[in-house]
Amino acid sequence: MTALPPQPLSPLDGRYRSAVTELADYLSEAGLNRARVEVEVEWLIALTDRSLFGSAPLSEADRARLRALYADFGQAEIDWLAEREAVTRHDVKAVEYLVRDRLEQLGLGALAELTHFACTSEDINSAAYALTVKRAVTRVWLPRLKGVIDTLAALAVTHRDAPMLAHTHGQPATPTTMGKEIGVFAWRLQRVVRQIEGSEYLAKFSGATGTWSAHLAAEPDVDWLDLARDFIERLEIGFNPVTTQIESHDWQVELYDRVRHAGGILHNLATDVWTYISMGYFTQIPVAGATGSSTMPHKINPIRFENAEANLEIAGGLLATLAQTLVTSRLQRDLTDSTTQRNIGVAFGHSLLALDNLQRGLGEISLAQDALLADLDANWEVLAEAIQTVVRAEITAGRSAITDPYALLKDLTRGRRVGAADLAEFIRGLDIGEAARDRLLALTPATYTGIAGALVDRL
Repeated sequence: MTALPPQPLSPLDGRYRSAVTELADYLSEAGLNRARVEVEVEWLIALTDRSLFGSAPLSEADRARLRALYADFGQAEIDWLAEREAVTRHDVKAVEYLVRDRLEQLGLGALAELTHFACTSEDINSAAYALTVKRAVTRVWLPRLKGVIDTLAALAVTHRDAPMLAHTHGQPATPTTMGKEIGVFAWRLQRVVRQIEGSEYLAKFSGATGTWSAHLAAEPDVDWLDLARDFIERLEIGFNPVTTQIESHDWQVELYDRVRHAGGILHNLATDVWTYISMGYFTQIPVAGATGSSTMPHKINPIRFENAEANLEIAGGLLATLAQTLVTSRLQRDLTDSTTQRNIGVAFGHSLLALDNLQRGLGEISLAQDALLADLDANWEVLAEAIQTVVRAEITAGRSAITDPYALLKDLTRGRRVGAADLAEFIRGLDIGEAARDRLLALTPATYTGIAGALVDRL
């Protein structure tokens, strides 16, 4: 059999690339290398700003030319690094050599030895990962999640007062509104978003084993801890001063658990909307030219929600693995974190793909209010809760001699369908006050929704 030409192995780089391409700017190998170059360049500028080791602060023109090394990072640098890493067998060392090479080209070769000065690879990597993950989350993933939340909030408002039979344990239950049910998901996600927005993105910059030993050997009169803190915080990430060779990754564990939590809520949303579609509560808006089934022409499959469900499960599994693996490193360090972190983009990619499908899916459904009302009208027995609660209040107020209202309603409704006329006859025969009786007689399943609509206003 003839071998295929080179193909993407992951569907994120093939079939689904258009939905996740923004993440590649940050969480791809090239995105990581660009951030590594950024850290190397900014460290060199930080050292010269302090005139260390006979250097002098760079001119604004030279700073701009240096910063262009990462601002204009492109295919030429990607290819250069690939060729050099094939020789060095070390990705961060290849980045160091790239910066050195470009310093020579810029006429700044005298500063070459300040490139990667006193750094271990993990100084560069921890800062680069903090930068790339922070930017991917805040610039790409969070805005996409907030877009889904905004859509949910808008749907909640639209269907604020649309009465709907609730289903606890899959059985008819006290009515609610579709707007409130959708609003629950928006409310849950808003809370997790606030937690994610409060996330830390930490880096260390303390040398081979976190002691600044080489730094002090080179210049004992510098407060290297303070210099490192200032440098890292100028990159707009957080500083971790107490580490081993690696930054301990606890911030990543916390972040990925929160992202996975959001994914769990979104998964719940996908399965609930899928179920509402199967119940006829939502109809799907046909897409011109689309095919639902290869053999059944009538079908419109809820593929957006099924795709989201599956990709959230993949993302959740990967995020759980990242959190579980990154929390541990043997002694001063091992390399399990290195290969694990290369899958951060894969995890966020599947999550982003799910968000894309949810956003599309929510825009392709329409509420079938007739179906909701018909379901409510077929289940008058759900008013049993209201009746027995009112009777209890009447007993307490001394306006009823009924002894066990719950049992009374249970005998009438459990396992039975009770129509409007049957329930009205039952209410008229109750030993309760006239005002209470009138309230119950006026009640219908469609009006027994409490403050469901008003809860939507809290979103």
